Formats: sequence, structure tokens, C-alpha cells
Amino acid sequence: MAQILIVDDDPRLRQSFEKLLLGEGHEVVTASTGEEGVALVERSAGGLDLAIVDVRLPGMSGLEAFRAMRGLDPQLPVIVMTAFGTTDTAIEATKAGAFDYILKPFEIPEVLTLIGKALDSRRPAGLKSPTLGDDEGDHATLLVGRSQAMQNLYKSIGRVAATEATVLVRGESGTGKELVARAIFRHSLRAERPYQVINCVAIPETLLESELFGYEKGAFTGATARRVGKIELANRGTIFLDEIGDMPLGIQAKILRLLQEKQIERLGGNRPVDVDVRIIAATNRDLERAMQDGAFREDLYYRLKVVTLWVPPLRERPEDIPLLAQHFLARHAQELDSTTPALEPGALDRLIAYPWPGNIRELSNTLHKTLIFCRGASITAEDVAQALSEGRGRGPVSEEAAARAIEAIRAWVRRELAERPGVRAYDTLCERFDSLLVSEALSLAGGNRSKAARMLGITRPTLLARIDKYGLKTETLVTE
Repeated sequence: MAQILIVDDDPRLRQSFEKLLLGEGHEVVTASTGEEGVALVERSAGGLDLAIVDVRLPGMSGLEAFRAMRGLDPQLPVIVMTAFGTTDTAIEATKAGAFDYILKPFEIPEVLTLIGKALDSRRPAGLKSPTLGDDEGDHATLLVGRSQAMQNLYKSIGRVAATEATVLVRGESGTGKELVARAIFRHSLRAERPYQVINCVAIPETLLESELFGYEKGAFTGATARRVGKIELANRGTIFLDEIGDMPLGIQAKILRLLQEKQIERLGGNRPVDVDVRIIAATNRDLERAMQDGAFREDLYYRLKVVTLWVPPLRERPEDIPLLAQHFLARHAQELDSTTPALEPGALDRLIAYPWPGNIRELSNTLHKTLIFCRGASITAEDVAQALSEGRGRGPVSEEAAARAIEAIRAWVRRELAERPGVRAYDTLCERFDSLLVSEALSLAGGNRSKAARMLGITRPTLLARIDKYGLKTETLVTE
């Protein structure tokens, strides 16, 4: 038998928990406020076995109560529960040492299983919880999602944020890797220190090195004064290297030295500069394949992947689409200084059924466009269909046409495998198909590279890198 504390301002929920846990043979004490819950922990003098605390409480918040409880009894396992599941709540609770958190409404078997695991655990004594913030996150940079995949991601962010570990964020284009990096920074021990962002493909290779490392006066023609690079500007803080999979090999070697020795050299300099930065990197590339192709250093790969976080694509969490749709509609309505329209059930069904190759970015852009052209009080299925059709540059493809196209691709793959078998067959076919996708997108976009990038759901710099990689003829493209 265990003694369990329930802290919630809803009397019906407290009664339900009490009835459930008494039936399981446990002893239950309850509190309606955070202050009352903390007082019960103090009076118990270590006699409680578990606390279950709601986040939204009158007066002292659930997270504040949790911090106070852990100060009184560091061994006490605490489960946080919330009906909102915001990014910051999840991350802060995990970072502070909560055993776990659950979303309301919840399934009874799931809760009983979690309670059993919590009762079997005991936290080591003497752990101090980091200071908890009350910030709920910026509206435009908030990670949104209640799916299990996103809840797991929030927990991982919470666990890694309070460490100094290098983090590699991986996932498809448009999934929100930069938001994950910002969340790690905002909840880290360096949150009040500098944060610098570098997109490794948005800056030409000839300029990337000087942007990162800076240069001395006279290092090259036009270098009339010393310039400090972004890595030095981020000293004692964090630097986010986006699209690191596309970083040139020469610069990869210098990043490796930074990770190993915490030193850099400015261009034209002859002495090392000590810097203390935490590196968070992100990529949508297959780094393992890039290593095999000699495009990415193996030693840097293993230095970066101390902790790897995978951001799930939108098609793997369709249950988050309604929440994301409301989030983006509210955000874009605010930008357009208009009211937020309702989503008709048919429109929501369309959004959920679509595979979203461009992930969150494509969903946001689609809803922005729908909001601009919506003429009624609510968004209809036709409004969504029109926005998606325009985004693809053509109307919906019939099932018959899609089946013919798939069969043609299969025939081509079979022929290529039969005629050119070998260990490089997989890489060759993938590259040829990638090149075909880029070429067709450029053709459909009339040579407009920005439009082609949006069709493919990738960034414009990534598209430019593909054009260069596959040697696509620029003279065949319409000048933008």
C-alpha cells in the first residue's frame, strides 16, 4: 500500500482519483491548491510515496508547487497532469525532474500503469531542480502537438536542455527542427546568454567561413578591419548550425576542432581564440549515406550525435492537425488583422487526409493562403482543396493516373536494377529520382526557384544546392 497525494482544484477529479486509488489498495490524501499540497508534503516528513499535481492551480502554480515539494523531499516521485499540454509545460516539468506527465483526459489503465512505475522508482537524494520559468512560449515559435510522438519529443528536449551536450536534430524539411533547437536553448542553462543561428546553405561557401569564424584586418581584399564571427559572438552561449549536412568539408574540419578543443582561428589570424559555445545542429540529409559518399566527415558525425532528436513528420501525427490548424489560423489572422474563421468539418477532413510532403511549413502556408482568399465566415472543404491544388500547380491527380505513374516508375526501377546491378544501385537510383523531382518542379514552376522549392517542401537554398549537385542547366530556367 502506498500513500499518494492528489493536488487538483477540480473536486470531481479528486474524488474520482480517490475512489480509483482506494480501490487499488492505496491511501489517498488530497489538496485543492498548490500551497495546501506543499504543506501536506512538509507535514508528511517523507511519508508520501507519490504526488500527482495539476499544472493550472489557483495561486501557486502546479510547477511552482512541484519545485517546492522536491525541495522538501527530493526522493518524492511527482507526476504532472495538464489539460493543455503546451511545449513549455512539458519541457519544464521533465527538465525539473518530474517522473512523467499526463494529458487530460486520460485513460485509467494508462494512469494506473504509470502510477505503478512511479511507485517502483525512487529519485536519488540531493538533486536540485533547475529554476522554473513561467514563460508559455512565443506565439510564432511554439511547438504544437498533443500526439504521443510530440509528447516524447518534449520530454527529450526537457532532459537534454539542462545539460551541456551537443545535440543533433534530424527530420524532414518543414518539420520544425529550428523550433526544437530554440526550445532547447530557451530551457537551457545558457538561456540568458547569446544565441546565434547559421544556415549552412543560405550563405555562399566563400562567405560561410568568415561568417562563422570572422577575419583579421588584411585577411583578403576588402578586409579593412577585424570582424568577429558568429561563433565568437555566441561565446558562453549557443550556436545553431542549420542544414549542417550541406556544410563544405573544409569548414567541417574547423567545426570539429571547435568541438574537440573549444578553439577557432579567424581568417588571416595566426593564433587560436578560445570560445565556449554549445552547438545544436540540424539536418534533413541522410548523414550516414553522406559519409559513405565522402561528403560528410565521420569524426564530425560522431562528435555531433552525442544526443540525437528526431522530429516526426506531420503524416505520422495526423491527430495534431486540428490543433495545428487552429494555431496557424489564429496566428495568420492576427498578422492580417482579421478575425479567425471557423474550420468546417469537411475542411478539417481534407487537411487530415492530405499527406503534407512539406510538413508543418506547408500546412502553415496553405492555411495562410486559405485565410487570404476565404470569402465566408468559415473555411470550407472547397477552400482547402483550392489552396492545395494551387500549391501543387495543377488540379488533383486521378487515382487511375496515379496508378499509371507508379507502375511506370516501378518498370523503370526494375529495368535499371536488371541492367546495372551493383552495390551503388540504390544510391544511383535515389539520386536520379531526386534529380528528376527537382527538374520537374522547376519545369512546373516556370523556372521560379522559390516556387519550385515550395512545391518540393524544401528551402530555396536546399534547392539551389540540388541544382548545383546535379548540374542542371541554368540557361534552361526562366530568370526570376
